[in-house]
Amino acid sequence: MEYYELHPVTPQLRYINKAVEVMKNGGVIIYPTDTVYGLGCDIFNKEALERVYYIKNEANTKLFSFLCPDLRDIAKYAKVSDYAYKVMKKCLPGPYTFVLPAAKEVPKKLWTKRKTVGIRIPENNIARMLAQELGNPIVSTSVTSRKGDLYFYPDEIRAVFQTQVDLMLSGGDLTGKPSSIVDLSGDSPEVIREGSGDITIFN
Repeated sequence: MEYYELHPVTPQLRYINKAVEVMKNGGVIIYPTDTVYGLGCDIFNKEALERVYYIKNEANTKLFSFLCPDLRDIAKYAKVSDYAYKVMKKCLPGPYTFVLPAAKEVPKKLWTKRKTVGIRIPENNIARMLAQELGNPIVSTSVTSRKGDLYFYPDEIRAVFQTQVDLMLSGGDLTGKPSSIVDLSGDSPEVIREGSGDITIFN
C-alpha cells in the first residue's frame, strides 16, 4: 500500500493525483473525510466496487453512498427537487449523507430497492479534491473492521489495511462519528441515522 500524509487544508496535488491514478486503474483507496476515514473507489469501476464489498465484509446488497466535489454536478447522479436542493445548499459541504432518487447515470449496484442513492459532499478538502480531479464520484463508506468497528488513527489503519488497499491518504487522527443520513426522496426530510451534524434542523 502506498501511503502519503497530506496537509488537511492545502493538500499536496501530487499526492491527490497519485490517488486518482490508482482509482482510474481500478484501485481502492483510503482517504479522510470530515467525519471518519473513508474506503473508496471510482463508482464506475465494477471490479473495484466488488473489492470494497469484500474488504468491508458486506453483502452486495449493502448501500454504499458516494461523494461529489460540490452541488453543481449532483443533478447528473440524482433527481433533486427544489426543496431538497435548498436543504442541501444550507448543509453542504458538511457531515451529512442525503438520500435522493437515483439518476440513470449511477450504476444500479449503488441503488437501493427504492431506487435511491446516498450522496455526500464532505467538508474536507482532500476528499473533495479527489472527486474533482477524478471527474467522477467516489464510493464513500467508513473504514471499519470486518465486525464493523471504526478505525480512527492513521497508523492503526495503515497496519490493518496494508495488504488490502492500494493507497492511503492520511489527514491525521479522525475521531468523529459517521455522517448523519437524511432521506430527501419524499416530501419532507426523514432522519435515517443520527451521526455527526446537527439533525434538529430537520425536525
